[in-house]
Amino acid sequence: MKSEYGRSLIEMLGVLAIGGVMTAAAYGTYNMLRTSQIRNLAVSEMEQIARNTKILLETRGDYSGVSVDYLVKSGAITETRAPIGGADWSVTGGLNGKTFSINLTNLSHSDCAFFATKKITWAKAVSVNGLETSGAESCLSAPKNLISIIVE
Repeated sequence: MKSEYGRSLIEMLGVLAIGGVMTAAAYGTYNMLRTSQIRNLAVSEMEQIARNTKILLETRGDYSGVSVDYLVKSGAITETRAPIGGADWSVTGGLNGKTFSINLTNLSHSDCAFFATKKITWAKAVSVNGLETSGAESCLSAPKNLISIIVE
């Protein structure tokens, strides 16, 4: 009787399949953690922007005229890069001058849903695509969502 050494082709394919499944799972977990970290950093950065804007303009008692350029020139923020989403974001004063909003544009549906449902304790309200909401039902499926975080 002849002894055989090594693995068969079927066994090797099984090992490769298991390795592929494990790699796909690890990659998915990594992407989920990375996305969560990016979103939480964006919330933290926006909180700092809100805090600096309040410090800068609170003594004036009026947030009218506030903008990203104004905040950069005054030193309240260091760069014009958006915390998350599209490049054209803004900080605008409210109609009554007592509030201001941090507006994020071109957000994906998942980013929109995150901000629409996240409890942002330092904000007065969150507006999704122009509608004040507490849920993700106003988020569009296309990556054209607008989130406004209103600060008082």
